[in-house]
Amino acid sequence: MVPYDENRLKFLMRIAYLECFSGMSGDMFLGALVDAGVPAKLLEDTVAALGVGARLEISRVMRAGISATKVDVWVDGEKDMPREEFWVKKNEKKDSQTHSHPEHDHEHSHDHGHSHDHGHSHDHSSKEPAAHAHSHRGLTEIRKIISAAKISDAAKKTAISIFETLGAAEAKIHNIPVEKVHFHEVGAIDAIVDIVCAAVGSEALGVDEIVASSLNVGGGTVECAHGTFPVPAPATLEILKGVPVYSSGVQAELVTPTGAAIVRTLTRRFSALPSMKMEKSAYGAGSRDFPGHPNVVRLVIGEATANLAAKTVYEKISVLEANIDDLNPQVFGYVMDRLLEEGALDAFGIPVQMKKNRPGTLLTVLCKPEDANKLTQLIFTETTTLGVRVREEVRQALSRRWESVQTQWGEVRIKIASMNGTVTNYAPEYEDCKRIAAERHVPLKTVMQEAARAYQGAPTKP
Repeated sequence: MVPYDENRLKFLMRIAYLECFSGMSGDMFLGALVDAGVPAKLLEDTVAALGVGARLEISRVMRAGISATKVDVWVDGEKDMPREEFWVKKNEKKDSQTHSHPEHDHEHSHDHGHSHDHGHSHDHSSKEPAAHAHSHRGLTEIRKIISAAKISDAAKKTAISIFETLGAAEAKIHNIPVEKVHFHEVGAIDAIVDIVCAAVGSEALGVDEIVASSLNVGGGTVECAHGTFPVPAPATLEILKGVPVYSSGVQAELVTPTGAAIVRTLTRRFSALPSMKMEKSAYGAGSRDFPGHPNVVRLVIGEATANLAAKTVYEKISVLEANIDDLNPQVFGYVMDRLLEEGALDAFGIPVQMKKNRPGTLLTVLCKPEDANKLTQLIFTETTTLGVRVREEVRQALSRRWESVQTQWGEVRIKIASMNGTVTNYAPEYEDCKRIAAERHVPLKTVMQEAARAYQGAPTKP
């Protein structure tokens, strides 16, 4: 038995706190990451790995007297532009093409600094002109672009999840299946760059948890592809359901759909500033400079000691249930795997006795609320059930983090659960151990035992 080491079980949890007092957009988040120490070269290499013909421009700017880092995306020699400039340019272009090629007037918009046209997608049944095809991408194509990039698997999963959050919002607004949503604005190259860099950069930040404040959404109206809407825009409003928001009175769009999706996906909880020992603060700038209102997002990084570390977390989840009595058991196993691959937090089956005394299985899926529609469609598609029950519940969960250890056969991740700053459970990641056991022809239990010893710091057996 591995000896209990109380000192080893104590740890310092690193927290990143996003203060969204001027909202959130993709470029603001990237600016804050760079300002906090994430290497600019890492983000530049990430953009190159996407192979979409984009590049980053990183600079220092002032916003109402606050020095901040600004990140801009250049695509085909053009830099992202504020919403107002975009619509002026668009209308000028439309006027010049009225008598020649009116059908070629497709919006090319960008998600930067609260001032662009976002998140209004359409189910295009007709073909688009080739010259504009790059800004009209479906979720399937976006997944392929991200999956082909040379970034970590975890970052790929995060980036795809952010886009799926956007897609789910658009599907709900337009009442179409998510796979038919075409991101003809959010899916532009600059937004893909923002989202993938956000996933890579947040991973490089090296924190155990990202917490966010309430979001200042701004006010007034915003001109979108479907007309003029009150702030927040429809997609932003849908994404931020259940998230604390407010308006300080600034008459501008302060939270963009991409910014909302990034915060919703990366942030575990929303609260006031957590108790922490602060190490650094960083600022990411938006495109506009409001008089008397710093248009920045602030990122505070620090450590919560064992006495201050996060206690159990209350989080909202969706529970999906379906009774199944006429499905091949082999297919049921496949469905379970697919549900987990598509983002389910957990999935399991319980034997039940159904009507007419038929034996069946109660399929239960736990997931994030934003994934409920997607996973419900998967259940309908892959099983024989005629109905899925959906409800929301509050889950109390221990704080969790990952740590990697080295064994004589390679690296293994350890999943660690804690309460009040003390580790209560830890376990080697099964998939890592399974892979090593198969590749090195070592018993699985031996790999798992050595990984546990490595985590505890105990000497390994020869």
